[in-house]
Amino acid sequence: MFVQVIEGPVSDPQQAKTLLDRWVTELGPTADGWLGSTAGVTDDGTFVALARFESEEAARRNSDRPEQGEWWAQMAEVFTSEPEFHDSTEVDVDDHGDLDSAGFVQVMQGRTSDPQRARELMNDDNPEWQTYRPDVLGSLSAVHDGDAWTMAIYFSSEDEARAGEQKEPPESIRKAMAEVDSLTVGDTSYFDLKDPWLVSPS
Repeated sequence: MFVQVIEGPVSDPQQAKTLLDRWVTELGPTADGWLGSTAGVTDDGTFVALARFESEEAARRNSDRPEQGEWWAQMAEVFTSEPEFHDSTEVDVDDHGDLDSAGFVQVMQGRTSDPQRARELMNDDNPEWQTYRPDVLGSLSAVHDGDAWTMAIYFSSEDEARAGEQKEPPESIRKAMAEVDSLTVGDTSYFDLKDPWLVSPS
């Protein structure tokens, strides 16, 4: 799988959503290898999107289409500064439910001193997770730019996610979380998508 992460401040969240909806309707059906997208705008106006493709080659073929270039020219005008792009082929998806039904998505970004170990820990399929956090429908994680990572966690609702944050984790999960923290370099950024735009090919 290939994932492209796009982020940046936008002037009009509704215009950004309208353009994304138009891409899904007009360009999505003929986008080779497109698997789906997660997007939204945070309360402070930061647009975040994760577009999933079967392969990097498929994503490049989509980018090379004239109609894609025309669409992006309109989308680029919504950003108030140059957006950032992060590409990854080191992608892991863990789904316990329908990710597209999530009512709240939290996207996290950070850097790690050991990308391979961090990837293993973030994708640990510990069965205790589902008992500890039934509000989590699943996650998508991507390692990019050498030592950086982006992870989207899909929740049934924001209220249930906030309640889950207050729960004490089991010992095995607490140890794994502590090891992830020990590998973290610098600060971790959090992007809360309270109205996530979740789409997949029909």
